[in-house]
Amino acid sequence: MKKLFKSIASLMLVLCLFCPLTAFADTGGSGNIDGGGGGMGSGTSTNTWSGGNEGVRITVVRASDHATVTTPVDFTNKKPDNIRVHFGKVSKLSYSSGQQLSPTTSVYHYINPAQTIPRIISTNGSNNIAAIKKYFCSEYVIKRIADVTGMNYDVLIGGEYKILLEPIAYYKFEGVMIATTATEAALYDEQVSGLLRRRMVSLTHKNLPLAMFLEVGDLGYPAWGGSKSSAASNADIKSSLGLGIVRFTEKPEEPQIDAYDYEYRVNTNVITAVRISGGQSDPDRPTRISFNIGGQTYSVGNVYYPEGDSQLAWVKWKTPDTEQNMTIQVTVSGPGSTAKMTLNVKILDLDKNPPPNPVADDRNDSFRASAIPSRAVKSSASWSVWRPWWQEYWVWHSDYDDEGNDNGYWCDHGWWEFDLNRYSASLTAAMSIKCDSMNPTASGRTMKSGYGINQTVTGSISSNQSSAVTQPQNAVSYFPEFAYETYWRLLERMGSGRFELQQNPYSTYKNRTHFSPIWMPDGAYTVNTWLIDGWTPDGMLSANLTDSLTIRGNLWQDWHVAPKKP
Repeated sequence: MKKLFKSIASLMLVLCLFCPLTAFADTGGSGNIDGGGGGMGSGTSTNTWSGGNEGVRITVVRASDHATVTTPVDFTNKKPDNIRVHFGKVSKLSYSSGQQLSPTTSVYHYINPAQTIPRIISTNGSNNIAAIKKYFCSEYVIKRIADVTGMNYDVLIGGEYKILLEPIAYYKFEGVMIATTATEAALYDEQVSGLLRRRMVSLTHKNLPLAMFLEVGDLGYPAWGGSKSSAASNADIKSSLGLGIVRFTEKPEEPQIDAYDYEYRVNTNVITAVRISGGQSDPDRPTRISFNIGGQTYSVGNVYYPEGDSQLAWVKWKTPDTEQNMTIQVTVSGPGSTAKMTLNVKILDLDKNPPPNPVADDRNDSFRASAIPSRAVKSSASWSVWRPWWQEYWVWHSDYDDEGNDNGYWCDHGWWEFDLNRYSASLTAAMSIKCDSMNPTASGRTMKSGYGINQTVTGSISSNQSSAVTQPQNAVSYFPEFAYETYWRLLERMGSGRFELQQNPYSTYKNRTHFSPIWMPDGAYTVNTWLIDGWTPDGMLSANLTDSLTIRGNLWQDWHVAPKKP
């Protein structure tokens, strides 16, 4: 009987950190966050806007003729349920093609994506365009756009379509909460004879339109070469501002080359699993699976399951100590049939991007605190194993001789029954940071910026099938001065489930320390650690951890000039 099988769903890791975009996306749209301040001009209490009251309008466009192929959708971190007037879901392309501005008082519809959108409209002159590009080119967001617009993801990224982005602001104008893109604001200002510009110039004609513009002309719109800090005219906004574009190159002929079923870290004990189904597998008709990994074959037997059900089969193995792409050949052999499949695996080395050495004259005047990112978290797992047992059913087979004697025999006409043994695993994890032991002026959990911290992370997995799990094997820490991205530290494994910072080559005492930047402002200094690589047949267990110290003052306050000896 033919056996069918498929790989179990692989765990999703934090894409921005570990995996290249399989969508092959890059931004044709770029921009500059306005550095000219965020005041409301001559506005009053009835004409106001608060930083962060913003969103992005998203439209899928056909590249060949610039036609919009989906109804625009608005993404926002906020819940703007107080919008009283808006202009529907209309894209800049539609307005450029002659569609008239049409206000409506209907309910304003929006989408709150699970992954927080970076700040779009600046109020302080800092440039956030790199984060905006990274966000809207991420595989997660592009898949979410495909989902909410009704586009097939593979079709969307196939090279025939582009994504048009338009920043949106939610603000009070003449006492009424409204929502506009930059283009709608310019069109509305023309309708009200310039009143919107007089009331809200810094928002509607500067910060909002300059939040995004093109580096290279596309979709019939030119690259913006005008001022990046002055209020723009309505004509310039309509023709050139308030838009960004995500475009895609065609996928390679063999897309599986860049599509990885698993991602692992170097030098890590991992578990690779497949799910087997089709027919029935029992001791009379057994199924065997072999995994060919790095030239070595791992065989798995005693894989049983009843008709109409399935069974996980897994192998535990150790990854190589260098980054590489691997393929795992899986062969399933059953009674009368054989099936094969290939798993693509990416092996990553996380110990390649530690922070640079902080120096005493470092500055970051534009620093703004970032929220702790959401990372893949899984604290428990469950799986099951079918155990067959024989149900006896004895039947007497008569065999009469010529004299009428029954010389028959008993025959077992039984069958295989199955019990389901259930297993589970759970992760407990904790982290703590403290002032570095060589910090001369630390007081409890308070220190001056410029000094270092020490860190400890612990994690333990408990399971009723301990042979089928691994303990957490990697911990990666991220820091507020790098917005919890850009640079990170791979902690050193000090024993089963315990991690500390690696020795810092910039530390005079070679301590296991991380130095806070001297420009770090007073307040909470929060470290974020992703504890990973606790593997089970049901995938990887992980935890997203944080701990904080308080910064008060800076290292320079501990310096003094000794008096000159007479």
